[in-house]
Amino acid sequence: MPLAPLPMRDADLAFDPHWLPAQAADALLARLRETIAWQVHRIRLFGREHPAPRLSCWIGDAGASYRYSGVRFEPHPWPEALRPVRARLARELGIDFNSVLANLYRDGRDAMGWHSDDEPELGASPVIASLSLGATRRFLLKRRDGTERAQTLELGHGSLLVMAGDTQRHYRHALPRTARAVGPRLNFTFRRIITAEVAASVASEADRGQRA
Repeated sequence: MPLAPLPMRDADLAFDPHWLPAQAADALLARLRETIAWQVHRIRLFGREHPAPRLSCWIGDAGASYRYSGVRFEPHPWPEALRPVRARLARELGIDFNSVLANLYRDGRDAMGWHSDDEPELGASPVIASLSLGATRRFLLKRRDGTERAQTLELGHGSLLVMAGDTQRHYRHALPRTARAVGPRLNFTFRRIITAEVAASVASEADRGQRA
């Protein structure tokens, strides 16, 4: 099934609930849960540092560092199991993602609060490709201006959600806690960090276009 657009005002969203077949998703879940160097990242809230309610790992090309909640993360090397996923995304979306944030939600107590992926390193209109493995969790989207009720999307095993265009400018998203008994969930949000190399490539392409 191809990615299907999701109709939301001032957003560019597409979703495929079965982007990875079940068998491939099962194998990827088992391999990555055991091989990624999971860490407890610390986040700053109201001037104080707290352990994030999930395990994480920043992965990417050399130089694709990322600043989040006042902390700069240097990338871990790409796991071999993620390279085919990265290559398929590049073919289907036309974007060479140079980094990915991996999150492990161990149970329903692990969560992600309201936020937008709008860090300067991502550029003005970032494309975020979010692959989910494991337990199905509720994903919420709400407008920054509060003019509409939050929208709910169930992110299941092997699903892919792509957020592009002005989505981050107009919306925040969250993965809330749940009292239900749920198993572990892995989430991989592929991104393209604007490194010095990427900036030089974009400038070169623009220059060629002006001379053509």
